[in-house]
Amino acid sequence: MTPNDLLTSLRPLLAAECAAEAPAAGVDAADLEQAVWVRLLSEGRTAPVERDRGRRLRAAVRAEARAARRHTRREVPYDPVADEPADPRDSGVERAVLAAESGRELRAAVRRLPGRCPGLMRALLSSGDPTYREIAGELGISQGSLGPIRSRCLGCLRRMLTAAIAVPDPGGKGGKER
Repeated sequence: MTPNDLLTSLRPLLAAECAAEAPAAGVDAADLEQAVWVRLLSEGRTAPVERDRGRRLRAAVRAEARAARRHTRREVPYDPVADEPADPRDSGVERAVLAAESGRELRAAVRRLPGRCPGLMRALLSSGDPTYREIAGELGISQGSLGPIRSRCLGCLRRMLTAAIAVPDPGGKGGKER
């Protein structure tokens, strides 16, 4: 059996197993399927006997699902405000003003981005929480290219905001305000 025949014959079983295990693992079924293929291909073993394939495939799916569950349990969302020490003198009004100012700075930086980035970032930051399909339709680009474009736009935005916040001190003692 050729590798293509093997992939074609195992794909329906793998898709079904991943669809069954993904919700409990807290991951997308397609992501789990891809992780299982990587696991199976990286093992580098020779092709198993016909009756062993299904069992080995199920074991790989379950192993990847367990790894995904462990990963999501350990994952802690980053909250920069929670990392700051609480100052009893800070009022709720002051925090609201600072949050509004941060939002204005972010929107101003998004407007300065090149190319399609301002439109894409506005769509991603909108309060309506549109899907990738809706964003792609609105911007007139393919849904598959949204991820790479988003990644480039976020990198550009990150560089812009980092440059606006601080310039490294030549003496190496931190940054100084611009």
